[in-house]
Amino acid sequence: MKEAITAKALEKTFNGFKAVDCISFTVHSGEIFGFLGPNGAGKTTTVRMLTGVIKPDGGNASVMGFDVVAETLKARELIGVVPEAANAYPDLSAWKNMMLIASLYGIGKREAEIRTAELLKEFGIYERRDSKVKTLSKGMKQRLMLSMALVSDPELLFLDEPTSGLDVMSARLIREKIIELSEAGKTVFLTSHNMEEVNLLCERIGVINHGKIVTIDSPDNLRHRIGGALAVDVVFNRDVKLAGFPDAMRVRDGYRLYTTEPHDTICSIVDFALHSGLKIVSLNVCLPSLEDIFLRLTGEGEGGLHLHDDDNNTT
Repeated sequence: MKEAITAKALEKTFNGFKAVDCISFTVHSGEIFGFLGPNGAGKTTTVRMLTGVIKPDGGNASVMGFDVVAETLKARELIGVVPEAANAYPDLSAWKNMMLIASLYGIGKREAEIRTAELLKEFGIYERRDSKVKTLSKGMKQRLMLSMALVSDPELLFLDEPTSGLDVMSARLIREKIIELSEAGKTVFLTSHNMEEVNLLCERIGVINHGKIVTIDSPDNLRHRIGGALAVDVVFNRDVKLAGFPDAMRVRDGYRLYTTEPHDTICSIVDFALHSGLKIVSLNVCLPSLEDIFLRLTGEGEGGLHLHDDDNNTT
């Protein structure tokens, strides 16, 4: 299988702090690859090395077959980047931003106009094409950023928290477009804190912590590896120690148990409540969250890593 990204022993240090510590991984051509981790884990530093923004201190990487240091320009011609913070020119219109990016990629004016119109229509912002970017909503700005990244028809797309803080319509539109790109044979490298989104989109997930790769696997395999395919959340009418369940984790007002046999687990919880004179306030079966997976994989305890969908800072 052709590799869209190959990283070998990548390293980067800032003022004595090793942000990325000898990581190696590959991303297959045509896949949606999720790159996850807490703030400060090394996600954005890794992306900046892969996109040629900064040079690694050690190791090497190639993107679409081109070395990111020796052949930076050739690699950049084949990639599109959507950073978490919009970097369109705020005092230019959406249309002029698109045309500027197209010109930087050497796309002729007529072709650029055709691609710009198609993308702005596809993302529902064509009617605002003459509006300055600073007047657009966050959702519109993010859709514009994705349009700008796609105007060159890249083979590989880097997305940093593409739906963070967006309205439901904008988030859904962007997710649908990501799936369409993958179906068209494009490769997507996605960083996100949103496990639901990652589970929906990604074929494989790479988890990074303290600058090191913790694991790379499919979402389903990761859920099984943390101790069960499902999580059972239970809240009782009063605080109680859940005796007889050694793997139970305290979460908010209740407990979470991981299981591959939810029926048996629920029966055991109900039996425990009956014998302890407790009432069950709520009982839910759900997929483990990104935080659950990361806590189990890294061994972080209470007070350690806490990820949230609205977490906006990455390293």
